[in-house]
Formats: sequence, structure tokens, C-alpha cells
Amino acid sequence: MEAAGSQPFFRTAAGWRIPVVLLSFSVLFLNGLGLLVLLSIGRAHETGMGGYFLRQCLWLAIALSAFGVALCWDTDRTRRLAVVLGVLSLGLLVLVLVPGIGLKVNGARRWIDLGPMNMQVSDVAKIGYIFLLAHYFAVVQRKREQLLEGFLLPLGLIAVFCGLVFRQPDFGTAFLFGLVGGLMLFLAGVSLRYLIPTGVAGLGLFAILILRDPVRLERILAFVDVEGHRSAGAYQLWQGLVGFAMGGWQGVGIGNGRQQFAFLPEAHTDFIFPIIGEEMGLLVTLSVVGAFALFFLIVWHQLQKAPSLYSFLLVAGALFFITFQAMINIGVSTGCLPTKGMSLPFISYGGSNLVVTYVLFGLICRNIWRWNSPPAIHPREITDD
Repeated sequence: MEAAGSQPFFRTAAGWRIPVVLLSFSVLFLNGLGLLVLLSIGRAHETGMGGYFLRQCLWLAIALSAFGVALCWDTDRTRRLAVVLGVLSLGLLVLVLVPGIGLKVNGARRWIDLGPMNMQVSDVAKIGYIFLLAHYFAVVQRKREQLLEGFLLPLGLIAVFCGLVFRQPDFGTAFLFGLVGGLMLFLAGVSLRYLIPTGVAGLGLFAILILRDPVRLERILAFVDVEGHRSAGAYQLWQGLVGFAMGGWQGVGIGNGRQQFAFLPEAHTDFIFPIIGEEMGLLVTLSVVGAFALFFLIVWHQLQKAPSLYSFLLVAGALFFITFQAMINIGVSTGCLPTKGMSLPFISYGGSNLVVTYVLFGLICRNIWRWNSPPAIHPREITDD
């Protein structure tokens, strides 16, 4: 016969262990696959085991350390730091635009030179962004029906973040920030009568800005007619599709792909997904999609256990940044979305994004564990009558 209270404890333990184990399995699969492909790409361009692989292993060690810190981060007790993180994120987004501080590469200022490494500011700003919005809505949740405090002020915060990212310029990441912010508005209970017109207006403004930018307009035209622009604006996409076609169901084998030999630009970052398709085939690429879908569904299911609006929105924001970035990258590399430089979480080469993604993953795991843990039981004080 089981001891009293053993069954509830077992259920609680399994409540956090099962989702966290499944999430960890998905992340390890994606990360391991990324390292394997980077090893193959690195051998095609460099000597030995490949510089991309070794450098990514170093970044992974840093990312795992950051994950450990996030896993121990009590987001409720340190909630007062949410505003500080938000302000610091805004400060970084401003600093990167300053000549001499922001590193300009291919006409865009998105990085700050830290000596041995470059930090992509928009990645780091994701953390402060979700903390600030989650904290704000938790404070004003009883006033969310009011136009000013419930909608206009948080909309202004989102617009400032999006505007600063847009100025770098980084259209895709600005869109991602707006999408995540808009969904957090919706989950916070903001009325659709405000959200729908604002969303339509935002998309219209975004379209106008694209039409006024010759580079982005060329990408849209190339997206509409890929074959006609395969030697110009759609070159990356065309080569990516060729990689998928060559891979077929089973792929040509690790290290046997041809697209990585200077045919496909950014094969180690933005267009790493077609390399996976070429070398490992359709089944593995579908497994990547399945891993991200599993990640989303598990965390989405766990959100119903959130004890407060603050923790609910914080985890939802982290989930959206990871999974929607993956959706955009996969959509771009398969020709479902216009070409946009955005890395594939856990897989693409790059330090800033990998570290920040692991921080977001750590925050998710920490909160899932806390939501499923039994509350502290304090013995009732016994007094004489």
C-alpha cells in the first residue's frame, strides 16, 4: 500500500519532468543536427574539423552556461528587474545605431564589436522586451479595458522596439518583434476591436516601407518570380530549392552535398536548412519541423498552468520568439516567404542567437518546473485552547 501523499507527489514530479525531458530532447536533437551540418560545411571551406564547428562548440558551452543561469533565475522574485532589462535593451538598440559603436556590415548596423566577438543587439533585446511587456501587463491587468493604459502605452513600447530594430535596418526582425508583441497584447486580454485595425495598419505601413526600399522590393519581386530572378535576387532561394531537390527522401549523405561549395551563400547561417535537406533528405527536414512543432505544443499546453499573468506572458513571449523565428527561417528557405536573413534557432551558426535562445529556453523550463512543483507546506502552529 502506498504511503499517504505519495501519489500526488508522483503526479507533480511527472508533471514537470515529462515536458522538460521532451523539450530537452527536441533541443538536443536540433542542436546536435546543427553541429553535424556545421562540421560538414566547415570541412568544405576550411581545413581540419572545420572552424564553424569548433567555434559553434565554444558558443554552445557559453549558451549552456547561460541556460544554467536562466534555469536558476527566479523570475518572480527578480521581477523588479524587468523594467531595468527593458531599458537596457532599448539602450543597446540605440547604441548600435551610433557610428563608431555599432559595427556596420553590408550596409546594416546590427552588431556591437566586443573584441573577440560581435554581439547582435536585436537578439539580446528579446529578453528585455518580453520581461518589460509581461511586467507592464501584470501591473495594469485591471485597467486593460482602458484605451490609454491598456492599449496605447504598450503599443507605444512595441513601436519603439520595432522602430529601433527597423532603423538598423532589419525588416524581418522588426516584423518578428511586432508579431510577438501583438500576440502578447492579445493574450493579455486587449480587445480585438483595437488589435485588428492596428494590425492591418501596421502591415500596411510595413508594406509601404518595403516598396520604398529598392533592396527589399527586389526581394519581393524575386519571391513572386523565382525562376526569372534565379541569377539575381532569387539566387539564394533558387540554390536552396536545388539543394532540397538533390537531397530527395534520403539525402546524398553527410559531407557529400554540393551546395555548400560556394553555390549557396550563407549556407551556415540563414540557409542551413537546405543543406540539411540536401545531405540528409526530406525525412530529416520533416523531423526538424516536427521538433519545433513538438516544442511549441508542449509549452503551449503548459501555459494553462501559469499561476499569474506575468509568468504566463513571459513564457509565451519566449516561446513565440523561438518558434516563430524558426517558422520564418524555414518559410524563407523553402520559398514560402520572401528572402530574409534570419537564423534557424539551435541549428544555425552564430553566437548571440544561440546564447539568447538558450536563455529563453531556460526561462521556459524554469517556469514549467515551478508551475508543476508542489507548494511549500508550512505546519500549522498548534496552540493551547
